[in-house]
Amino acid sequence: MDNLELKRKANAVRKGIINAVYGAKAGHPGGSLSAADMFTFLYFEEMNIDPKNPKKEDRDRFVLSKGHTAPGLYSALANRGYFPVEDLPTLRHLGSYLQGHPCMQETPGVDMSSGSLGQGISAAVGMALAGKLDKKDYRVYTLLGDGEIQEGQVWEASMFAGAHKLDNLTVIVDNNGLQIDGKVEDVCNVYPIEDKFKAFNFHVITIDGHDFDAIRNAFKEARATKGMPTAIVMKTTKGKGVSYMENSAGWHGKAPNDEEYAIAMKDLEAIDSQLA
Repeated sequence: MDNLELKRKANAVRKGIINAVYGAKAGHPGGSLSAADMFTFLYFEEMNIDPKNPKKEDRDRFVLSKGHTAPGLYSALANRGYFPVEDLPTLRHLGSYLQGHPCMQETPGVDMSSGSLGQGISAAVGMALAGKLDKKDYRVYTLLGDGEIQEGQVWEASMFAGAHKLDNLTVIVDNNGLQIDGKVEDVCNVYPIEDKFKAFNFHVITIDGHDFDAIRNAFKEARATKGMPTAIVMKTTKGKGVSYMENSAGWHGKAPNDEEYAIAMKDLEAIDSQLA
């Protein structure tokens, strides 16, 4: 898929995020929007998957470690054909299969339930180890938030992955610089992120997380890396694509009201026009 089409898909994913959170009157738009380009690339180009057969044995696996950004994952899955886009506004509704955090028993395409921060990477490491033990070719991807990596469990899992040379594992960090309480560096400084992963025997790549050429090249490099897992640290803008949400910690975990929803959709429709 060329970059123009990926940009169009990513904007559709962003529209789905806004529709989902607006429909729920709750949720986490900021970090979902910052990761929308990565979600799009994973599900439309990078991963070996089949929406018609979500549980196929040789599929690549994805674990959303920052589980609160489920609206981004759900929108990517819906736009890829796992379930109807029209269902996105049922997010968090009673009886909906689109709950506030991903549930592998209920939602097609979800490989691992996630919620408590720090735990998803451990599940992904276990999947990658299983692939090695079973001599399977599938790859495992997991997405973490930069605030999330303040959790100690993240580094226990990383130590294990590096020690066991899990080169079928790619850890992605959404480094948008903000968490619920403000700037990551002010709440509990995680920098330098790259040096921490290098210390645990990871191959580390830093990219612009909104540049599809950079994303593509990073995954190509990850696949070519042998004998160690890869960490991709992507520099992103929280709330990307919606004017008043960009670089605002206040939009970490709240839904737009009617007026804000209209502005958000107008912003995204303007991007559509630019990509036409």
